Amino acid sequence: MIQRVVNKLRQRAGGFYTEEIRDGGARAGFKIVTLDRDEIVFAHVDFQTAERVGKYRIDLSALEAVGVKAIREAVQAQRLVVIYEIGPMEIRSVFFREAVNDALDSEVPVLATIVARSLPFTDAIKSRPDVMLVEVRLNNRERLVSELSDRIQALNPG
Repeated sequence: MIQRVVNKLRQRAGGFYTEEIRDGGARAGFKIVTLDRDEIVFAHVDFQTAERVGKYRIDLSALEAVGVKAIREAVQAQRLVVIYEIGPMEIRSVFFREAVNDALDSEVPVLATIVARSLPFTDAIKSRPDVMLVEVRLNNRERLVSELSDRIQALNPG
C-alpha cells in the first residue's frame, strides 16, 4: 500500500520498504528495498548473527548501511521520508532509532508503518503530537491510498 501511495505523489520520496523472502512457499526472511532500488537482505532464518527476533536472525549492519542511509538521504534532500517499517527488528538498531527520530524532528513529511503492539520506542512515536496514526485494515486499504496521497501532497505540493 505504501508503494501505491508514493506512486501517486508528484514529489520525490526517499526511504525504504521491506519485502518478504520466500523459500519453497515459506517466509525465510526480509530484505530492505530503497526507493532508489538498492536492496539488501537484513533478516533471514539462515543468518548466523547474534540479533534475533522470532525465527529470524538480523544483520543490523545491513539495515544501517542501506535503510538508515536512505532515511538520512531523504531528510537531507528534503523529500518525503518513507519507512516501512518501524518494527521490532528495525528498532534493535540504535542508528535506525536515531534516524527515525531525526526524520520526525525535521520539517519533511514522514510516511511510515509502525508496529501495533506496545514497545517503548514505538509508543513514544505514537504519542507525539505531530504524528497522525491511521489503522490500515482490509476494508479501508483502497480508500487510504487516495486519502494519504492527497494529505501528503497538501503538505508539500511541490
